[in-house]
Amino acid sequence: MKIERKREVMDVLEADISGSSFRDVNVAGSSFHDVNMSRLSISKANLAGATIDDAMMPGSRFHDLNLIGASFDKVNMANAIIENANLASVQIRNCKIGGMCIDGVPVEDMLIAYRASGKGQN
Repeated sequence: MKIERKREVMDVLEADISGSSFRDVNVAGSSFHDVNMSRLSISKANLAGATIDDAMMPGSRFHDLNLIGASFDKVNMANAIIENANLASVQIRNCKIGGMCIDGVPVEDMLIAYRASGKGQN
């Protein structure tokens, strides 16, 4: 099936459209629920205001993203690697940080040293 230069509203239910390709397509306001999107590739996309909830994304790769103002809640990032990122003004609260390192330095050790210095007093 080919839809070209048309506006269509599709209600797709229990269908297999694996291997499909979408180019120069407006899917603003679309909803995907209980879908298998493994090996999905998204490039040059406007995902402003997108919500991703209850998703499995192990082994996923994120490259050249703008996440200004993004929010992450109840996210399992164990063994994730963040490289060449602008983390200015990032806040990390109420998180498990065991084994977390910044430039090879354990964050738990940094916090212990910081609190021992008296600077961490409220």
